[in-house]
Amino acid sequence: MSEPAAARRGLVPPYGPLQGIRVLDSARYVAGPWASTYLGEFGAEVIHIEGPPYQRPYADPSRSLIPTLPEGAPPEESVSESWVQYARNKLSLGLDLRRPEGREIFLDLVRRSDIWIESSRPGTYEKLGLDDRTVGAANPRLTIVHVSGFGRTGRPERVGAPSFDLIGQAYSGYLSLQGEPDPAPPMRSGTALNDTVTGLAAAAAALMGYISAQRTGQGQSVDVAQYEIFFTLLENLALDYFVRGVVRGRYGRGHARLHPYDVHAARDGWVVFAAPTPETWRRAKELIGFTGPEYDDPTYRASHRAVVDEAIARFCREHTREELERLGRAHDIAISRVYDIADIARDPHYRAREMFAEWTDPIAGPVKGAGVAPRFSATPGGVWRGAPWLGQDNGAILEGLLGLPAETVARLAEQGVVGADPPNPRRSKCPRPFFEREGL
Repeated sequence: MSEPAAARRGLVPPYGPLQGIRVLDSARYVAGPWASTYLGEFGAEVIHIEGPPYQRPYADPSRSLIPTLPEGAPPEESVSESWVQYARNKLSLGLDLRRPEGREIFLDLVRRSDIWIESSRPGTYEKLGLDDRTVGAANPRLTIVHVSGFGRTGRPERVGAPSFDLIGQAYSGYLSLQGEPDPAPPMRSGTALNDTVTGLAAAAAALMGYISAQRTGQGQSVDVAQYEIFFTLLENLALDYFVRGVVRGRYGRGHARLHPYDVHAARDGWVVFAAPTPETWRRAKELIGFTGPEYDDPTYRASHRAVVDEAIARFCREHTREELERLGRAHDIAISRVYDIADIARDPHYRAREMFAEWTDPIAGPVKGAGVAPRFSATPGGVWRGAPWLGQDNGAILEGLLGLPAETVARLAEQGVVGADPPNPRRSKCPRPFFEREGL
């Protein structure tokens, strides 16, 4: 079947290095959706598929996570702040894959797509009759990316177990390295770091599969396990154990091997003071007025760090964060304040690199959040639309992309095969000034 003209033109404006790539996204929560979000920020056409219920409580809980926007709006007229940030640039199709008609529409989309990303417990799509063999037969060039907590193979009790970001942090070994030493408890990451890093890895895997399919004509499936992504990023943790029998543990705010490489208190907050290489240590000694040639040996310095730490701590306490950064630049030493979001919002370098983006969300209204990185000189990424309400693009996808007659789409909607939950058109969208504009 040839694609309608609207399908060939695409459903998103042309931009970014990934323009022309179509991604089906039936993932839920954070890790899987983050992968397609990343691809969408660089020009891929991302179709997010959500099944019923088409009203609250949604099948995708990401739409309802707290806090919600606009502040003070009733639940039926609000949307999750998280959804606003990481569902932007996507198209939304409300489609019930449990129904034969829904599965046929899905396979028709597969025939016109390059990548499919999902994040269910292994076996979910097999029960729906959408196993890899069936989906791959519909499009032999398709790259299928499965994101799960523990992977699709291995011990059955693990494969079928529930998982969240914090479980991935724990099972990967990452959590064992975060925080102060025993008896203090391990300290979780302040954000869903395992989820988002897994999303980046899944996005990279999707593009690797796509490139391979372009070269060979043959698609494949990719098994992305959350815990494995973090485990492979833990530097030489495994080598340390298998070669030398070392079980690394928590080391607090410093570093077990690099020194000085620590967090210190300035007069008005926290700073990082990092000078672990011979040249930077030499310059740091001059700056803080430290003497003692034996400390030029990094092994000696790391194992006798208390004297150096006290000298650096005393120096930092005598200066403000801004003064320390200025001294660091003057002496070519890496010193930085520990930025919170209020610091970031006012920082001229963030502003110069345009790391804040403003866009209009169809429910929350005008918003401002994180921009897009990294930067491409010729085909930059960007934000072309806000996060869609459920089913916002049913017509564009079903009629424009698949070429279904309007009466067929209307019948599918009556039967609940497709669905939508448009926002209340009467709700006011008067924008509030962003906080930095108010001088806060």
